[in-house]
Amino acid sequence: MPYLIETFDKPGHQQLRRETRDEHLRFLEANKALLLACGAKLADDGSDLGGGLYVVDLETRDEAERFIADDPFSRVELFERVTITHWRKAYLAGRCFL
Repeated sequence: MPYLIETFDKPGHQQLRRETRDEHLRFLEANKALLLACGAKLADDGSDLGGGLYVVDLETRDEAERFIADDPFSRVELFERVTITHWRKAYLAGRCFL
């Protein structure tokens, strides 16, 4: 079953996010087969809220923990907090999986 991973950046670390972004995007591209969805969290005005959401197709919490630990954003200690939640895929892209 997939996992939701939500990340929350440390306050005042937007520059570190910008500096690491290209490496982070390469990581996502290399792992795109695992990604059901992912992206940055944005304010209503479109500005970056500092964090992201990943929906990853992994079997275990250990795999999800390893996945986010390998993200370049984790390696530069951008995140203040990370939550990992087991998720039941009921609907995705208009398709029912129940």
